Amino acid sequence: MKAGMHGHPTLSIPMGGILLKENIEAYLHHLAQEERSPATRSQYARDIRQFCAFLGEAPPTKERVIQYKKALETAYRPASVNAKLAALNGFFAFLGLPHLQVRQLKIQQSPFCAAERELSRDEYVRLVETAREMGDERFALLLQTICSTGIRVSELPFITVESVKAGAAPIHLKGKHRMVLLPAMLCVALETYLHAVGVTAGPVFVTRSGRPLDRSNIWKKMKALCVRAGVAEEKVFPHNFRHLFAKCFYDADRDIARLADILGHSNINTTRIYIATSGGEHRRQIEALQLVLSR
Repeated sequence: MKAGMHGHPTLSIPMGGILLKENIEAYLHHLAQEERSPATRSQYARDIRQFCAFLGEAPPTKERVIQYKKALETAYRPASVNAKLAALNGFFAFLGLPHLQVRQLKIQQSPFCAAERELSRDEYVRLVETAREMGDERFALLLQTICSTGIRVSELPFITVESVKAGAAPIHLKGKHRMVLLPAMLCVALETYLHAVGVTAGPVFVTRSGRPLDRSNIWKKMKALCVRAGVAEEKVFPHNFRHLFAKCFYDADRDIARLADILGHSNINTTRIYIATSGGEHRRQIEALQLVLSR
């Protein structure tokens, strides 16, 4: 692929799925320059390749993209469909083919979350205690760090020896900067752990080779832990601990704007998703109104 004007690569003319594939790497490079995370780039690549497989050797037309959208609606949840369409729309814009972009699905935000996926405080405690019983103090502390601060799993490398001593961690990710306060009890527990393992600088949660734990390492350990702890597997994933923090904080403070700042949300509507109650809790609330009169 030759360099074009302004130093950008010259793109192949996308006549079909095969040639669309030839431009995926250029698009991923563009996303990297836009400072999109590796996880986002990987997901976009998978979504675009999925569309290319659907397209085959046929030329990409608006009609075919709409057909693909309808096929996605029968196989995925609306939020997943929109995520895949966002990847495609960005790719088409990059290729200079905005006429191929399609509208995302309109999704009305549910006032409650699915109870089968909601992690309770008791279940969280059981997971931490089980990790300790298994002799994995590092992982017990990792769970507590996420759940007591509300950080994303991708932000764990910013929890360093230096931040533990300061009681606050500066987070710099995706062009955003914020300061995350660390609870005093967490700092004491982390300092005890760091002294025991002999870590004196850098990230707290590292592998034996000294590299920060990545998402896949953490995900696998969580899945193994939930079996031992007797917690449903669908409830145990990194982001759910962040959700639990948000719910606990909101129950205590009732200030959604402050919570949005702490979580690093630029849109308060995103924060609303985090504090949605379960369907059972929602039902109890509306039953308590007693607006149905007995005869």
